[in-house]
Amino acid sequence: MPESPIRKLVPFAEGAKKRGVHVHHLNIGQPDIETPEVALKAVQTYGNKVIEYSHSAGMLSLRQKLTEYYRSVNIDVTADEIIVGAGASEALLFAFQAIMDPGDEVIIPEPFYANYNGFATNAGVNVVPIFSSIESGFALPPIEDFEKNITDKTKAILVCNPNNPTGYLYSKEELETLRDIAKKYDLYLIADEVYREFTYDGKQHFSCMNLKGIEDNVILIDSVSKRYSACGVRIGWLVSKNKELMAAAMKFAQARLSPPTFGQIAAEAAVDTPDEYFDRVMEEYIARRNTVVKGINAIVDAYCPNPEGAFYVVAKLPIDDSDRFCQWLLEDFTYENQTVMLAPASGFYSTPGRGKDEVRISYVLKVEDLESSVKILEEALKVYPGRTN
Repeated sequence: MPESPIRKLVPFAEGAKKRGVHVHHLNIGQPDIETPEVALKAVQTYGNKVIEYSHSAGMLSLRQKLTEYYRSVNIDVTADEIIVGAGASEALLFAFQAIMDPGDEVIIPEPFYANYNGFATNAGVNVVPIFSSIESGFALPPIEDFEKNITDKTKAILVCNPNNPTGYLYSKEELETLRDIAKKYDLYLIADEVYREFTYDGKQHFSCMNLKGIEDNVILIDSVSKRYSACGVRIGWLVSKNKELMAAAMKFAQARLSPPTFGQIAAEAAVDTPDEYFDRVMEEYIARRNTVVKGINAIVDAYCPNPEGAFYVVAKLPIDDSDRFCQWLLEDFTYENQTVMLAPASGFYSTPGRGKDEVRISYVLKVEDLESSVKILEEALKVYPGRTN
C-alpha cells in the first residue's frame, strides 16, 4: 500500500510546530471556508435517543434529497441509483471492487489524485497511467494514447473533473472522446466530480452522466466534502444507472453495514445551502487562485498553469527532488519563523520518476496567508541546496 504524499510529511510538520515554527498548510484540500450553518444545525439539533444504523445504501431521505440536487444541475437519477459511502473514497473503492477482479486494469490520466493508487492496491487492480503534461496545462492526452494501452484486462477509464491535483477542467468535447472509447471497447467510465461547483472564468462543468449512448457504462463519484466544506463528515456516494453494477456494489456496502449517521444528517441538510453561500465561496477561491498563480509565475524559473476548476495547482519548480524539497522546507528552512507544507507531485504520478520537479499546492487558505506562503517559497528556492538552475 503506497504512502499518501499528502499526509506522509505530517511528522515533519509536527516537528516544525514543536520548534515554534508557523506552518502554512498547502498540502491538503481542507478548506478554511465555514461549513454551511444548515448542516451544523442539523447535527446540533439531532433529537433521537439512539444513533442507529442506516440502510446500507444510505438513508432514503438523503438519497431522495440528492436526486433533487442532481435535477438542479440537469442530471436525472433516482434514489435507487445512489449508494452512499463513507466519503467519495469508499464510494470509489466500492466501484473498483464491483467492476474489476484482481489483476484487471483501470486507465487514468496522470497526474491524478494520489489515493487512486491506494484504492487500486486495496482492490487488487492495476493502474495504467496515461501521461498529461504541464506544458499543455494537463489537457486530456490524445485518443491514441488511450487506445494503445487497452488490453483484455482493461475494465475502466477514470477521470477527475475538475481535476485534483491539476485544477484542469475537461471540456464536453474531451469527455465525448472518452465516451467514444468507452463505447468502442465496452469500458466503464468512472467520473470523479466532487469539485463540480468550482469552475472559473465563465467555464461550465459538463457531467459524464449527460454523455449519450453509454448510460450503463458511467459511474459517478461525488461527495459533500469540498462542495460544502465538510470534509470530516465523511459522506460521498456513487451513482449509476447500471442495475447489475449497483447490485454488486451493494454487497460491499452491506459488508460494512452503513455509512455514518451524523454525516448523513449533515449532508442531507447541506443540500439546502443557499446560493449566496456559493457566490461568496467562488469569489474567494478566484482571488486565491489568482494570488497563487501570479505569485508562482513571478518566481524565477518557476511555472504553473492557470487552472479553471477545483482549488489546486501543480507548479514546476527548479528543484532536484520534490519529496526531498518538501521535507527540507519543514526540517531545515524558515523565513521569519514560518514555512510551508506542500505535497510532492511525485506521489500523484503512477509512473516512477515523474513529478520530481513539481509540487501540488492547495489554495485553501485566505489570500493573506497565500501571499505569505508564496514569499516563503520564493525565499526557500534561493537557498535550497538541490536547486537545479
